Amino acid sequence: MAQIQKPSIPKGTRDFGPAEMAGRNYIFDTIKAVFRTYGYAPIETPSMENLGTLLGKYGEEGDKLLFRILNSGDAFSGIDYSQYELEGDKVYNSKALSLKVCEKGLRYDLTVPFARFVVQHQNELSFPFKRFQIQPVWRADRPQKGRYREFYQCDADVIGSKSQLNELELVQIVDRVFTNFDVNVLIKINNRKVLTGLAEICGFPDKVVDVTVAIDKIDKVGLEAVEAEMMEKGLTREAVDVIEPVLTLEGDTAAKLGVMKSLLGGASASGIVSETGLKGIEELEELFAFIDAAGIRQEVEIDLSLARGLNYYTGAIFEVKAKDFAIGSICGGGRYDNLTGIFGLPDMSGVGISFGADRIYDVLKGLDKFPKEVKASTRVLFANMGADELRYLIPVVRALREAGVPCEIYPEASKLKKQFDYAERKSISFLSITGGNEVEAGVVNIKNLESGEQRTFTKDDLTAMIDFMA
Repeated sequence: MAQIQKPSIPKGTRDFGPAEMAGRNYIFDTIKAVFRTYGYAPIETPSMENLGTLLGKYGEEGDKLLFRILNSGDAFSGIDYSQYELEGDKVYNSKALSLKVCEKGLRYDLTVPFARFVVQHQNELSFPFKRFQIQPVWRADRPQKGRYREFYQCDADVIGSKSQLNELELVQIVDRVFTNFDVNVLIKINNRKVLTGLAEICGFPDKVVDVTVAIDKIDKVGLEAVEAEMMEKGLTREAVDVIEPVLTLEGDTAAKLGVMKSLLGGASASGIVSETGLKGIEELEELFAFIDAAGIRQEVEIDLSLARGLNYYTGAIFEVKAKDFAIGSICGGGRYDNLTGIFGLPDMSGVGISFGADRIYDVLKGLDKFPKEVKASTRVLFANMGADELRYLIPVVRALREAGVPCEIYPEASKLKKQFDYAERKSISFLSITGGNEVEAGVVNIKNLESGEQRTFTKDDLTAMIDFMA
């Protein structure tokens, strides 16, 4: 007898039942509606990309998290393993070997595939090109609360324009989305040019990536661990001392920008002036002036410790956190000046934002912010009282469905308690118990299960029924 296998799914992935899907679709629909009001059009790209498209775009740590797809057939057939041997017997260069047997990978995010899409379809697009994309991505990360290996991103990008009005628009989109969700968030903003300037004034301009990767971990590991990592990467104690006050800088936007302008302008211990850093400060001043004029409802702050780990960011960077629920970043993005250049289309600047739908779901559920009607897919359940009653009700149910009202007829003529319980489990708000007397009178009874109110309607009075259930 064959052994029965216990059903399971890979770690870091999840099944979604009807209730979860109702909530997720509410999230997707809300975000899509906002995207569309700002002129963004939808696209989709394949789940898998050529590995060459993905590698080298996310930094060394990002490359490690790429899911690689083994070539079809016997991928290892005919390989000369001697070409991949390292020092020592039977020790192989696994990175080089994986490139031989894996030509494709699951997409890590939606931005790099978008850049590839823009270059591949550039003659079909009108620039600036504004697109949104809602699809799953995959990362071979260690699963934990709020962190999954398969998850959805909801991206909006505009490419082909360097205007910071685009950055403002993304802040406005974030503001409107979370206001619609009735969730209080903090929108953090920095500029990668400022971080480049920090590396320059501390005397290590070649360590920009190392400094950025270390700073990006400050919320997770703390200031001391960040400083230790920078020193492990080759920075001196004196260099770290130049950076450290910036990471703990307090005050309002004007005060922070004033301190940074002074440091990057030569007031640090090194006396080095960073033109790149000063350009970043100039861009932040312009962006925050736009934000002040726009009347953003959610809280926005400049955070000079914000780094965002992805290597392709070159300008403004964003991160959004829920204020009333403990979870990581629920939204993030930034400006990238030459991502398309990798694919042969240089100087095509873009900026984008990505909403983490899975974490947003956890926030809405944790704060009980899902609208009540989201939980119910069926508006009214018609109790099954027997064959004669069914023949009477079928045309009524058909008419209500054609009018857009989600309806069900209970499939069996079971006890009424069982049918009541079914309605309760599915969060159905209205129940119709229409028996022989109602059939004879040509009417339909509908009861509001929340208020207890019950009304009787003539069989053909659909308008009144719909108004009662609105």
